[in-house]
Amino acid sequence: MAGIKALISLSFGGAVGLMFLMLGCALPDYSKYWPLFVLFFYTLSPIPYCIARRLVEDTDATSNACKELAIFLTTGIVVSAFGLPIVFARAELIKWGACALVLTGNTVIFATILGFFLVFGSNDDFSWQQW
Repeated sequence: MAGIKALISLSFGGAVGLMFLMLGCALPDYSKYWPLFVLFFYTLSPIPYCIARRLVEDTDATSNACKELAIFLTTGIVVSAFGLPIVFARAELIKWGACALVLTGNTVIFATILGFFLVFGSNDDFSWQQW
């Protein structure tokens, strides 16, 4: 039952984050859809860590180059997702209010992704690897 509650709360977090992203795009004051490009970063961010987790058998090792490279690539993707709306706002493609809404959505979405891996990342009975 604890897994179901965690899944529902993570779904709620994802919905709130996407709501902030859509508000930054669709409000009448902003009405530019350039910030939707951060959706690519949302889908790309968990991929390096998932690949590294499949390739590495010993997750208890103190230093693992494959896992550290995956974390480095994931960090680069997350920083790029936060940088893209700022670049758009500096180039005056979007307004700063839309940038703030997209950055808020980024924070919520990436916290949700992190929460997903913290909750379902262990190798117990209820794991994301079953899916």
